[in-house]
Amino acid sequence: MSEKSQYLNQCNYKYAALYAFAKIHDLQNFKHSLKRVCTDNKVLGTILIANEGINGTISGGQDRIKKVINYIKNYKDINDLEIKYSNSNKHGFYRMKVKIKKEIVTMGKPDVNPLLSKGKYIEASKWNDFISKDNVIVIDTRNYYETTIGRFKNSLDPKTNSFKEFPDWADNLSKKVSKKTKIAMYCTGGIRCEKATSYLKEKGFKDVYHL
Repeated sequence: MSEKSQYLNQCNYKYAALYAFAKIHDLQNFKHSLKRVCTDNKVLGTILIANEGINGTISGGQDRIKKVINYIKNYKDINDLEIKYSNSNKHGFYRMKVKIKKEIVTMGKPDVNPLLSKGKYIEASKWNDFISKDNVIVIDTRNYYETTIGRFKNSLDPKTNSFKEFPDWADNLSKKVSKKTKIAMYCTGGIRCEKATSYLKEKGFKDVYHL
């Protein structure tokens, strides 16, 4: 048995980092029903919900996480749920919180709607070739403390301390760069990219992509 297999056999807990842009109508009802499902399955973590969708990270037993994820996937207002899984031998959180917010990722622009318009998705296998083209600008949408750890070569770093600062930076970019320029964006989990590409589309950029 490989070391990876041995480790996974010792992992009693699964983590799920999830998000979805969706038009959620009854936030109070969704909050209470989701909290109940998580509590019944002893799943812990934090989930944010807003009229624009859902975003959160939870941990719990393998089968219990599956039940919560299935509930979210089958909720009437949610169609496409993005999920990234990881494993651990211990719980990652101490309690379960479901919060209602104005935005599921705070940009300070609640009217920006990735459901109506957002960048085109590029597969990871095609990413390096795409960003190597001369007519492509690469933008890192992460915060400054994340970009200092490492980023793609020649990518633009907005040097933002929070995602709320990104629109002002993008506004300045739109004054300097042709709207015909191809723009490729990346972040950590994907959620910031979706909203950032949607904002740039609103600013008039036509060819916007994200990893």
